[in-house]
Amino acid sequence: MTDSLEIRRKRLRFQCWHRGTKELDLLLGTFADRHLDEMNAAQLERMEALLEVPEPLLYSWIIGQAEPAPAFDHDVMTLLRDFKLHPDKP
Repeated sequence: MTDSLEIRRKRLRFQCWHRGTKELDLLLGTFADRHLDEMNAAQLERMEALLEVPEPLLYSWIIGQAEPAPAFDHDVMTLLRDFKLHPDKP
């Protein structure tokens, strides 16, 4: 892993845990802890772009209240939408 990828992952992890609302912090922070280390540079870029989306809109996409905009309907969004905070629960 290159230093730049490691720095990007650390920055993203921090941003995911500090979005503003507790619900989104918990969801994105836990997601980041479980998935960021597996993401390649392109996926990290898509995750960075998702964090630029306003919280209410991003949350509605993740929980399925709204469909993501076409530019954000990609593999990282699919991972987020399929993510479960408690993997042992259905």
